Amino acid sequence: MITVPISALEVAMVQTHTRAMDTLRDTTTFAQRLEELGYLRLWYAEHHHSPAIGAFPPVVLTAHAAALTSSIRLGSGGVLAPNHAPIMLAEQFGTLAALHGGRIDLGIGRGPGTFDELTARALRRGAGPTTDEEYRDDVSATLRFLVDEVALGPLPEPWLLISSTAGAALAAELGLPIAFAHHIRPENTLPALDYYRERFSPSRWCERPRVLLCVETICAETHEEAARLAGPMNVVKARLLMGRSDIPFPTPEEAAGHAFAAEDVSALAAFQSQQAHGSPETVEKRLSDLVAMTSADELMLATPVYALADRLRSYELVKQHMMAPRTA
Repeated sequence: MITVPISALEVAMVQTHTRAMDTLRDTTTFAQRLEELGYLRLWYAEHHHSPAIGAFPPVVLTAHAAALTSSIRLGSGGVLAPNHAPIMLAEQFGTLAALHGGRIDLGIGRGPGTFDELTARALRRGAGPTTDEEYRDDVSATLRFLVDEVALGPLPEPWLLISSTAGAALAAELGLPIAFAHHIRPENTLPALDYYRERFSPSRWCERPRVLLCVETICAETHEEAARLAGPMNVVKARLLMGRSDIPFPTPEEAAGHAFAAEDVSALAAFQSQQAHGSPETVEKRLSDLVAMTSADELMLATPVYALADRLRSYELVKQHMMAPRTA
């Protein structure tokens, strides 16, 4: 049994042979089912210009899901600060928090959300990549606007999404809880968490270091079935290793026929060994080991599989085999 709270990340994969509106319909079903299962929170990620991932704004998905649920926490994981004016982020998420009983989270990240340079520049109105100082100013301004100009009632809970010691340094300085992207940069996890905890300064947002660890998790009745379900994302990752995101999210059958380069097979195996794929017993051990290794306060599961039914089944198995009963 895993004793820390467990949450979920919605990446909104657009399955090949389907429409984006089908993915949007699935996000609604997914949110409602996760609430029934007792997951703590559900976050939406910001992506742009990818045939495999829907370009659905996290604030819109959060608002839609919040209107159709009553208890699960909802928010961004993350909304990318360089793509948005700080005051707009504060107004949007501050309004959502006031409308929905203080169950809104504002997870802030830095990346462009796309591999396409023209798209990145369009999002930033022609500007190039943000500097460390500009990013710090954006995050600080967003927090300031939340308090000084938007306080309509309960504030959204701010988090900083990080994948390096640079992000850890900013979160520690500002006294923010962190969501670490172990599902993207597992090699940076321990150094970044150590750096964050050693330098953390308490703030109005967080009195002590607080760590949410996001882990790619694919749970099925058997290891073989989990491996089959992981196939489509492996194809997408192999393309991402080349710096490209120009293919749709394939079916498991299409992925089974994909010819991977030898270096891709090695890189994917190394990555997967640090995530949580397999039967319930295997997944429970891996997640428990990660909690013990990182002293994480919460887990967030990212489950990029093709069909909604298979994705929900993974979360149902985690619920049945691993989740401790939630207390009020």
